[in-house]
Amino acid sequence: MAVCARLCGVGPSRGCRRRQQRRGPAEAAAADSEPDTDPEEERIEAGAAALAGAGDGRSAGPSSPPRCSLLELPPELLVEIFASLPGTDLPSLAQVCTKFRRILHTDTIWRRRCREEYGVCENLRKLEITGVSCRDVYAKCINPRVKSGRFMKILPDYEHMEYRDVYTCLLHRYRHILGLWQPDIGPYGGLLNVVVDGLFIIGWMYLPPHDPHVDDPMRFKPLFRIHLMERKSATVECMYGHRGPHNGHVQIVKKDEFSTKCNQTDHHRMSGGRQEEFRTWLREEWGRTLEDIFHEHMQELILMKFIYTSQYDNCLTYRRIYLPPSHPDDLIRPGLFKGTYGSHGLEIVMLSFHGKHARGTKITGDPNIPAGQQTVEIDLRHRIHLPDIESLRDFNELSRIVLEVREQVRQEQQQEGGPEDAAGLGRQSPQPCAESPAEQAKGPGDGGAEAAAEPPAQSGQGQPFVLPVGVSSRNEDYPRTCRMCFYGTGLIAGHGFTSPERTPGVFVLFDEDRFGFIWLELKSFSLYSRVQAAFRNADAPSPQAFEEMLKNIQSLAS
Repeated sequence: MAVCARLCGVGPSRGCRRRQQRRGPAEAAAADSEPDTDPEEERIEAGAAALAGAGDGRSAGPSSPPRCSLLELPPELLVEIFASLPGTDLPSLAQVCTKFRRILHTDTIWRRRCREEYGVCENLRKLEITGVSCRDVYAKCINPRVKSGRFMKILPDYEHMEYRDVYTCLLHRYRHILGLWQPDIGPYGGLLNVVVDGLFIIGWMYLPPHDPHVDDPMRFKPLFRIHLMERKSATVECMYGHRGPHNGHVQIVKKDEFSTKCNQTDHHRMSGGRQEEFRTWLREEWGRTLEDIFHEHMQELILMKFIYTSQYDNCLTYRRIYLPPSHPDDLIRPGLFKGTYGSHGLEIVMLSFHGKHARGTKITGDPNIPAGQQTVEIDLRHRIHLPDIESLRDFNELSRIVLEVREQVRQEQQQEGGPEDAAGLGRQSPQPCAESPAEQAKGPGDGGAEAAAEPPAQSGQGQPFVLPVGVSSRNEDYPRTCRMCFYGTGLIAGHGFTSPERTPGVFVLFDEDRFGFIWLELKSFSLYSRVQAAFRNADAPSPQAFEEMLKNIQSLAS
């Protein structure tokens, strides 16, 4: 009975009691008189039998062994077979014969494809029978400002919706925009994650925590959502502003690029005018009011960002980004990190490994160093051994050690015949390095046997660490032990990315999820903490695709 109930939408079946109960006596008798197969199915079976006989070199007579056609399998078995196929193959399968087409109307097939291919966990039937409470809870999850009883304006009507419609009209149609994207908002950039969330496709903008709490979780807000309406067509809604969802549009410009447009920008405006909009934005973006910010330069930067970003509230273009590939020899697991950048607040940086070098690429940026630029580069061949804790407090002592390593790097570049890039820009991509992290730590500047005796990063042991006197840090709650340090360079520039240059610094590895960078010239320290989030559809199809993505976002930023 369970199988029969599940297959009641397949088509006429003389053994289906539920269909017979809903039919009248005349309809039931007519159904019993119908043949089990149509002429098209009989033709396919006859052709298959003829091909089988021809292949054996004998006619299909009584002596031939019995052969089972796919059409002879019971419907419940065909449902299981079809449900295991990719959803993109099912439309072609429906053109084979009438029986296959009827079976492919079974909603359990499409429900499994939605779950396995896109992670849809919602149950449409449960949403129907549970009614208001379930919908109300889900509406508040999507739009926390909605009041009880207003869920009908937020959620579509699921009464006549099928998983086949969800797959074909929503998930498959917009599958190309799923994943991570960087919005084109001038130097500021951003991080957009487009996901299947229940029965919606939602674009979540990820925001760093409020400065300077770098270890706090990421914040996120919805920018747009796509869902099905009663007419089984996808509807795009803009979620920007404070007046609820409103009409929007999504256009896939080309491969790895799409744009969104709001058709009702009046929903973005507030009754109190620009002043109220600015104060609301400031509380959401910085977690404070303008009166709480005493630094005049910081106030100017905040006002500049609000004026600039508010110009993009009706139309945005997004370009795909990938997470960096991981290798067993990497010093730590690559990925996204939140970092402190002085008066600019917290920004998102992507740490990736490229053989003997590691790079930190800005996903969000500022007017000095825009998004897409390589903010730090770490030379894994040149490890820096910090002095004892008392000597480390002396900035001049640390500066002397770092400058000695920089001179050694320059000499090696001259010996190798490579171009010495004084500004640190346009460096050639390093060749892959087959050394393990422990071997990479023993670079030319390690100091022989003393360096070899130190524990590798994976051992979990560390040495005491303290910032030198005079080095400023937005977050004083940094770790007091570190695993190892490497020579690196950091990118600095004037406002508008003028006169960019690379200056020496120290990459400090604290643990698997945190690292820091000491900017010698700025006498500043940046602390980075890993973004603890799982991103789907964000892996690069190949290492070459990831490298090409890095080049593209850097060229756009330049």
